[in-house]
Amino acid sequence: MILNAHDLRKKARQTLPGFAFDYIDGGADDEYTLRHNTAIFDRWMFTPSVLKNASQRDLSVNLQGTHLSAPLMVAPTGYNGMLRHHADHMLARAASHANIGYMQSTVSTAALEDVHPSAPDNHWFQLYVLKDREITLDLLKRAQQAGCKALVVSVDAVHFGNRERDKRHYRRPMKLSWRALAGVAMKPGWVIRTLLPGGVPGFGNLQPYLPPELQKGAGGASYFANQMDKTLDWATLEWLRARWQGPLFIKGIMTAQDARQAQKIGADGIVLSNHGGRQLDSTLSPMDVLSEVRNQVGPDFTLLADSGFRRGTDVVKALALGANAVLIGRPLLYAVAAGGEALVQQTLTTLIQEIDLTLAQLGCTRLDELHPGMLRLK
Repeated sequence: MILNAHDLRKKARQTLPGFAFDYIDGGADDEYTLRHNTAIFDRWMFTPSVLKNASQRDLSVNLQGTHLSAPLMVAPTGYNGMLRHHADHMLARAASHANIGYMQSTVSTAALEDVHPSAPDNHWFQLYVLKDREITLDLLKRAQQAGCKALVVSVDAVHFGNRERDKRHYRRPMKLSWRALAGVAMKPGWVIRTLLPGGVPGFGNLQPYLPPELQKGAGGASYFANQMDKTLDWATLEWLRARWQGPLFIKGIMTAQDARQAQKIGADGIVLSNHGGRQLDSTLSPMDVLSEVRNQVGPDFTLLADSGFRRGTDVVKALALGANAVLIGRPLLYAVAAGGEALVQQTLTTLIQEIDLTLAQLGCTRLDELHPGMLRLK
């Protein structure tokens, strides 16, 4: 029986070959940050207020013109076609079904134009800035033409993290070890669900810019790594702000100073994130800095957060400390790998029910009634 994120992880581990499971499950270096991201929620305990009529509750939130039925978004994650054929479409449709947000990654397997009809009202595009500015501009143009509601620029992955758990599955870059290949052979169900329908997945958004020999798998990944703009700075973000007409968010902010700078260049909000513990190990969790950032940017600036959220209680703690909504990543990847779209929908339903129940047990009827006084540090 699958009841929570721990069950999902266990099922995904049983379903995926080792290299694919460790790709979504692992972190950087010794994975201190990866573990801290989930452990930190134990620091705060609720102080519920009783004898309040919370029989009717409203979980809705408006994020710069995107109306959501619950304060959740599907986090942007790359190469989901490695987990299951058409995984990006499944995640988008499940988000649309729950009326929550869907962020699509630059390095998703499916092209944004193909995914947009699956989540037409809540589709945001996450951008990695590439060295070739013409390609970057074309990605912006495509996102606008497709109807994406907001642009989310990731700034914390210019230099890829040292992901040792990934490396152990390869005999040389992009070539699986013999042991890893044997692990693939032991998962015929994964082969049938993932490789047989369309072959080795590629990178849908990058396909127009790739030479034919780099369209699939390792070739596209190598191209992308070489094309990341290592000079990315605030001036680049101002350049993007001038060229994107809709709401702009900056993902990967972790200090109050950087949050204030994001405000100054005209960003509409930020995503507090340590990239799920996959970049700089020993980095703080967004929960460590959330209150400080909220105090610096004021009440009206949109704050989103990701990294380590597993329970509805985790989400409510972040909302009480000042977040407007939360991005969910790994639990949904476990779900799409283990059970496809139906299990993603079930996972989102469970999370929303947990948020709703937590709100009721705190004596609240709306999200804006949450505040830091409802929490105590252990």
